[in-house]
Amino acid sequence: IGVIRIITAGGNFVPQPFLDLRSRIVPLMPAFDERGVLGLAFHPGYADNGRFFVYYSAPLRPGAPAGYDHTARVSEFRVFAADANRGDPASERIVLEVDKPQFNHNGGTLLFGPRDGYLYMSIGDGGGADDVGLGHVEDWYAANAGGNGQDIQQNLLGNILRIDVDRGAPYAVPADNPFVGTPGCADGCDEIWAYGFRNPYRMSFDQGGVRNLFVGDAGQELWEEVSIAVKGGNFGWNVKEGTHCFSTDNPDESPPECPDTVGAPHPRAGDPLIDPVIEYANHHQPGGLGATVIGGHVYRGSALPQFFGRYVFGDWSREFEEPDGSVFVATPRKKGLWHMEQLRIATSPTGRVGHYVLGFGQDLAGEMYVLTTD
Repeated sequence: IGVIRIITAGGNFVPQPFLDLRSRIVPLMPAFDERGVLGLAFHPGYADNGRFFVYYSAPLRPGAPAGYDHTARVSEFRVFAADANRGDPASERIVLEVDKPQFNHNGGTLLFGPRDGYLYMSIGDGGGADDVGLGHVEDWYAANAGGNGQDIQQNLLGNILRIDVDRGAPYAVPADNPFVGTPGCADGCDEIWAYGFRNPYRMSFDQGGVRNLFVGDAGQELWEEVSIAVKGGNFGWNVKEGTHCFSTDNPDESPPECPDTVGAPHPRAGDPLIDPVIEYANHHQPGGLGATVIGGHVYRGSALPQFFGRYVFGDWSREFEEPDGSVFVATPRKKGLWHMEQLRIATSPTGRVGHYVLGFGQDLAGEMYVLTTD
């Protein structure tokens, strides 16, 4: 709803918000909304410089396309020097804005890369359904309408973005971003680091190993997925939904065939469409495990040693009407999709969480936290 809160290390709730942005976000719908304050990242030098970054849904800015819904905004703030429990709302510096045609598919994670120190941002395909409609451009795949997920020339939607907030005004583009200098970019594509996503709501870097970036991408009709994102990678949407072909004409059925590589006239023709490492059927299928994947973390803590090095994540809820979220753990295989299983919550009569699952957190010791709501 526009408020960032603090829970102390001792588990105490701080009554005064760390940051209150209720006056700066777009008015929210009372029943269901995907807008609001969606992402928070502390600068790697936060202990010394007090800088932090917030991704939120602002009212539509002047000059935005007619009929669009709101403007996705990434802003820098600074903490009060005299009070580490309060961010200064007057310190806001707008870093990046992207106009959104619909209210949903906003992505929302902000992360600093553990190796490069750059700011990564996940943003969805624009909203609606199937990646079609107002604000969804045509792409190279003629069999399907729309295609912000497959586009890297006309907008920044459906992507993982990567920018340098320590240089430039208001930021600089890292010289090794994969699409710098791509011809035909009407609205700039230099910020794009990976593409082909529908709604990459939650993503995280592994605290260990080779620091892989895990992206939970919400499915459309049939499949939920988690991918390991790589620089310049294309992760398939809306040519594919998970490992399956997708049709905008008939989204309830997976076509038997579709391309495995990007076709002409796309400037990256020949790029492979990279499959996820985790996939499961959602609630539109018999036996589906939930409605929307919620990306988690590779477990690097010590309290649950049996999960060390495995990916722990969740699903928002098995039903829209009742809070019935789940938590899963996935283990890599030598080939193909990872093995996943549901974690049983011992205190729950169903073994599931019993609440809507909104997100996961991880502390510096690698222990994990689950954020829920009813």
